[in-house]
Amino acid sequence: MPSIRKPLIPLAPHATNALGLTVRDYEGTMSTLCAGCGHDSITAAIVQTFFELDTPPEQIAKLSGIGCSSKTPTYFVSGAHGFNSVHGRMPPIVTGANAANRSNIYIGISGDGDSLSIGTGHLVHAIRKNVNMVYIIENNGVYGLTKGQFSPTADVGSTTKRGVPNDVPPIDPVELALSLGASFVARSFSGDKRQLIPILKAAVEHHGFALIDVISPCIQFNNHQGSTKSYKYMREHELNEIDSVFLRSSAQITAELPADSKVSVTMHDGSVLMFRTLPEHYDPRDRNAAMNYIYQAKASGEIPTGLLYIDRELSDIHDLNQTVDEPLINLPLEKLCPGNSALVKFQESFR
Repeated sequence: MPSIRKPLIPLAPHATNALGLTVRDYEGTMSTLCAGCGHDSITAAIVQTFFELDTPPEQIAKLSGIGCSSKTPTYFVSGAHGFNSVHGRMPPIVTGANAANRSNIYIGISGDGDSLSIGTGHLVHAIRKNVNMVYIIENNGVYGLTKGQFSPTADVGSTTKRGVPNDVPPIDPVELALSLGASFVARSFSGDKRQLIPILKAAVEHHGFALIDVISPCIQFNNHQGSTKSYKYMREHELNEIDSVFLRSSAQITAELPADSKVSVTMHDGSVLMFRTLPEHYDPRDRNAAMNYIYQAKASGEIPTGLLYIDRELSDIHDLNQTVDEPLINLPLEKLCPGNSALVKFQESFR
């Protein structure tokens, strides 16, 4: 089914940002994903993020691989640069583009299968090189585009729609990123834009590789009883690390979060959302503390969300390679190719 363009005439005047642009200027085509897909909520959060940051659309480069998640860039910032790569190969494409033009804001949208199966090696090296980009994993635990097989993030005991249980231990992208030295690691839930938007803003402003694992339930293949990536499971097990208020479109539900504690909030449908503030001793700049916190939460059957780790001092790929400040695409030919004598001198330096 082809993408559908949204009507250009608004039903009511829209607010504008510092650039004179409206939210509609940061949207893309109509989504062709399943109605109610968590990925569309992530798209809405991305749209709002760039609008509120006053980001010029032409300064944004959006890239993806293959899968339901990789359709997402079509649905936001139609005026941005874009590239849809083959399965799992988005990170090296971003690395090359970033090497040539460091002035762009790079946002890569991937899935748990695209990133943690065929694309794991490329993700690992993007983290290792600290490529300056926002890397979003739309994590639903299944291959939704190919009828719901288990992905590498499917939890042991989670079942398929047909009731077949998973016996293979999962890969946790947050644990993987922390262990590899990522400079920005966060986790959120697609159903909680109030938390996700500030995380996205921080990731865009971060200098280096920013990984955000977003649990995004697949309503078609992974939203059933027994799935640990379902809406119900996430509401009952989420540890919300940065918000004190939960809002629904139908009504507002508020909850005061006690310091260094957790509180259960009952939704209109009877489901329960578990919030927790960060412990007083928790330091998001302490990698070991962040890893220990995640392990302890996992042992308790809880899913911590929020900005889990950040390192503002880590060198990015341009610092490591000592590139010039001016984007390479803006350099004249005589600087990019200084001639044979310069090449000979450079080669002599290796003798």
